[in-house]
Amino acid sequence: MNVRRITLTAVALVLAAAGCSDDDDTTGTTSAPQTVPVPASAPGDTLATLPGTAAPGSAPTSAPSSSITTTTAAPTTGREPAVTFTEIGTFDRPVDLAWRDGDEALYVVSQGGTITRVTGEGTATVLDISDRTEARGEQGLLGLTFSPDGDRAYVNYTDTGDDTVIAEYAVDDDGRFAPPDEARVLLEIEQPFDNHNGGDLTFGPDGMLYIGTGDGGGAGDPDRRAADLGDLLGKILRIDPTPSGDQPYTVPADNPFVDDPAARPEIWSSGLRNPWRFSFDRATGDLWIGDVGQNAFEEIDVAPAINGRDAGRGESFGWSALEGTAPFNDDVAIEDPVPPFFTYENPAVGCSVAGGVRVRGGPVPDLVGWYVYGDYCAGRVWAIEVLGTGFEMAPGRHVELGQLPSVTAVVDGPQGEVYALSREGPVVRLDPA
Repeated sequence: MNVRRITLTAVALVLAAAGCSDDDDTTGTTSAPQTVPVPASAPGDTLATLPGTAAPGSAPTSAPSSSITTTTAAPTTGREPAVTFTEIGTFDRPVDLAWRDGDEALYVVSQGGTITRVTGEGTATVLDISDRTEARGEQGLLGLTFSPDGDRAYVNYTDTGDDTVIAEYAVDDDGRFAPPDEARVLLEIEQPFDNHNGGDLTFGPDGMLYIGTGDGGGAGDPDRRAADLGDLLGKILRIDPTPSGDQPYTVPADNPFVDDPAARPEIWSSGLRNPWRFSFDRATGDLWIGDVGQNAFEEIDVAPAINGRDAGRGESFGWSALEGTAPFNDDVAIEDPVPPFFTYENPAVGCSVAGGVRVRGGPVPDLVGWYVYGDYCAGRVWAIEVLGTGFEMAPGRHVELGQLPSVTAVVDGPQGEVYALSREGPVVRLDPA
């Protein structure tokens, strides 16, 4: 189902300009909890190695938990949320954080190829594939999610040949992963360039595995892949990781393009430039996407669910016919694209959105119902009040929650608590101010 709605461009944010630009081709040990210092200014001198100007790519990083109590924030009422950043540890280039049902641990993904299990007793490396990937620009180990039963882990990384790999690992009761040589590869996607790799993956409310892919890189979607239903790039994919015959996964029969001989049947949504972190609202099933822009706009998209399911089914989010709501490639035609929920100017406000989550629990009641996200270049974490429901959702108040250098992701934890990750090392939890 396609939808039109009035959107708001963040041109009136009371923010200092970050001073970052997007030229399209740029991109542990733990410590005791502490409040992260606020940097004097947003980072702007490390764009050659950041995984964000055309950003690297869960939140939630596993299937929504039925044990959490959800509430909805009353629109335009109550106090604006205020938080403190409490550091839970410092890691090597963290880009994602995941959790599995019934496990108290958090699993921190390092771009260089390791996954660290974090508990109150300490840390342990549970996967090391640093010989199979490399943290170069936007490449590396980019995403992790667990199956709803917690018995299997799924990772998204670029291999040493620069291509995307989706692999499955068995996980034991103690959170240890099977050895790398025992991985089961589900999907390999050839990458034409070394940027716009997407990298996120998560289980949806329907129990299917969703995978975010960028448009393959290069400036301006040069091969026009994002709108091409015959190409897996620039998409959200949906698969059942259960093998089917001699195939490593099953294509769900209700995917939107399974009966189109010109389309790849794995495709769920299209028209994305580089979806760097997407999430399902655990209360409603709505699909939220942070899509990194070209040189003018960063955008946040939302596709409402219908009865908790089918969010984004068959939809296009407009790239590269549009950047935000502005025309871009005039030779790309997309019928009735979903307009962005929210955009902000690049580079005046930021240059690489780090998509986040709609808060549905946790220790900050004033934040419940708001969408929290960050920007790599601006080094800031923001919250957007969400007004209305379903196809009537619109942005309300926009609040800066704090500063954190090189934000790579905003994700939620098992009880709805929100974490923000910095590629410089810190992983912080948002606590009451």
